[in-house]
Amino acid sequence: MGIIIKPIVTEKLTAQGEKLNRYGFIVDVKANKIQIKEAVEKLYNVSVSDVNTVNYHGKKKARYTKAGILRGRMNHYKKAYITLAGEDKIDFYANI
Repeated sequence: MGIIIKPIVTEKLTAQGEKLNRYGFIVDVKANKIQIKEAVEKLYNVSVSDVNTVNYHGKKKARYTKAGILRGRMNHYKKAYITLAGEDKIDFYANI
């Protein structure tokens, strides 16, 4: 399994990508900032100047069914916010 799981495409991060040259990714929970930086540089052929990470704890969920209450939780995940150096850009829609 790779370090980068999927990009985050939201209105807020799209605006930051245009103004601040910043992009977001869901990454492997065990990956560190150096590994994330190398993976993004290799995958998109850009130079990364800064990496910020945030760990999210999975929320508890409950569902009411005929059989009773089913309890569980969402998965834990990690987000990485990447700031690119210079005039580099990442186009997530190029492969569509």
